[in-house]
Amino acid sequence: MSVVGPKHPIMEYVWEKAREGQKRIVLPETEDERTLLAAEMITKARLGQVILIGKEEEVHKKAKEAGANIEGLPIIDPDKFEKIDEYAQKLYEIRKGKIASVEDARKLLKDYLYFGVTMVKLDDADGMVAGASHTSADVLRPAFQIIKTAPGISIASAYFAMIVPDCPYGENGFFLYADSGGHPNPTAEELADIAITTCLTIKNIFGVKEAYCAMLSYSTKGSATHPIVDKVIEATKIANKKRPDLLIDGELQGDAALVPEIGKKKAPGSPVAGRANILIFPDLNCGNIAYKLTERLAKAEAYGPLVQGLDKPINDLSRGCKPTDIVNVAAIVAVKAMVPYGERK
Repeated sequence: MSVVGPKHPIMEYVWEKAREGQKRIVLPETEDERTLLAAEMITKARLGQVILIGKEEEVHKKAKEAGANIEGLPIIDPDKFEKIDEYAQKLYEIRKGKIASVEDARKLLKDYLYFGVTMVKLDDADGMVAGASHTSADVLRPAFQIIKTAPGISIASAYFAMIVPDCPYGENGFFLYADSGGHPNPTAEELADIAITTCLTIKNIFGVKEAYCAMLSYSTKGSATHPIVDKVIEATKIANKKRPDLLIDGELQGDAALVPEIGKKKAPGSPVAGRANILIFPDLNCGNIAYKLTERLAKAEAYGPLVQGLDKPINDLSRGCKPTDIVNVAAIVAVKAMVPYGERK
């Protein structure tokens, strides 16, 4: 199977960094042929060291049916894993008060998602990618329970890396949309932290020199008044106070954030207006609708929802993903694993 590399310079950067790092990436959804096809592609592209979870005979049978060559890749069966006692004890300690006994922890580890997250937690892997055949809630639940947020990060959130073809805005059509897959209605304080974390993500993971972060609203600099606008204004103030070194501005309408001429007119003097490469949405309704419309109407590539703020990288996929989507998310996870606490400067 041939592997087609990324077409956008930023994703080319991510692939090259992933090749340098050779991180161990767990793919637990071996019942899904897209996972197995992606495992072959990741290996051929040298983006990292793939670890598969499942029963070896069943995984090889599924791979053969899918036409995926996974020869030589490690396949770990939790039922036969030599460290399962250690894993069960550690998981029990982490979840003490939530799990009644070590035996209950052992039973939970039969779930490949919990097993994969525990591998990452105990440093037997560097990151995990899942979500092709599970809901975001299924993937993120063990991540939040076992990995938890990184030191100094108050809230984990989800973003999409968007690549819009033939687009003059952002970083040649590259944007981060946040939060587009996590928090339904963040407070002003949470929205500020999401903005800060996303700024650090675009720098540390995607190699973008400067983050231009727009706090979006249906109002620009007081053109409308409403409590939902006030939240964005307050979030901007909080973010600027916490991190005056980052370029975060709002409230801005979408056109003012993206289009230089409109930005100058509506928000003169703004360091972000007309230059935004990060779009922060006031709630999940806006963020989710915007990324899906961008993906379909602008024929954009959408990678995510990608989780930021966790102590170690666990990333989700859309259940409608293609094998190539899994490959690109795995590359992002690999690079994230190379950055201490992924989101911090």
